[in-house]
Amino acid sequence: MLREDIIICENLVKIYKTKDLEVLALQGLELSIAAGELMAIIGNSGSGKSTFLNMVGGLDRPSAGKLTVDGKDLFKLGEKELVDYKRDTVGFVWQNNARNLLPYLSARQNVQLPMRFTHGERRRRQRDRALELLEMVGMAHRKDSRLNQLSGGEQQRIAIAIALANNPKILLADEPTGSVDTKTGNYILDVFRELNRNLGLTVVIVTHDRMLSKKVSRVVAIRDGKTSSEMIVKHSYADRLDSIGVFEEAHDEYAVLDKAGRVQIPREFLESMGIRGNKVRMELENGRIVIGAPDGAEEQTGSES
Repeated sequence: MLREDIIICENLVKIYKTKDLEVLALQGLELSIAAGELMAIIGNSGSGKSTFLNMVGGLDRPSAGKLTVDGKDLFKLGEKELVDYKRDTVGFVWQNNARNLLPYLSARQNVQLPMRFTHGERRRRQRDRALELLEMVGMAHRKDSRLNQLSGGEQQRIAIAIALANNPKILLADEPTGSVDTKTGNYILDVFRELNRNLGLTVVIVTHDRMLSKKVSRVVAIRDGKTSSEMIVKHSYADRLDSIGVFEEAHDEYAVLDKAGRVQIPREFLESMGIRGNKVRMELENGRIVIGAPDGAEEQTGSES
């Protein structure tokens, strides 16, 4: 059964302006994410992946284009509506644990804190709910521990519980495994998978770790502020991601065409063909589009070396 898209961005642009400089962080990004999807966004530093996450999280405003999340047009939200949106629709997990947890509170108190601003339940019910969330991420036994008593992986799992405190529809995670070892990172990803499967939660993970990203259902690569490619899990592997390791063959990779019919070609592909400039030869052969170096490129490359 097809699921409706909960995040839709079309021709999304973000420009950061300083006194003497303008930086184009997103250059017409096209991306849709289905409700209940577990997916990852990858890209080099400066590619725009964290900028996209911040805008979906309501932490930054788009400059142009369209961004709709859970039926809400983020361009049209006023300040009060934006506060309500951030409180009710999205939960955020940061790479830096100092942004996730208050060091002078216990794990339970950290999880309970967001509930005091939004929930009408009695304090006892909030306490019980915090313990439920800690149990969900495997951290109920550390409920009385403070930040300096917890490992990096334990802190991240508690951060996930905090992000779930107000029952968001979307969980956003910015490099959630960036400061832990591979074994701990895999465990944290298992927590995301359990939440996605058991709660139907939409989970969007930004990561530079291409090996880790292979364990989710879909991977979107962003390069230079645009969607460049997607890797989608093969049907035969769809129900086995939890039980197998990292593997290339489980995903099909596709280049992404924008609405103008443009496609990004990886720089390493171009360099392997000896293409240095901005021109390529393109031909239609037997139902395939063939891209190659322009005539004389080989001789030009040879004369330069």
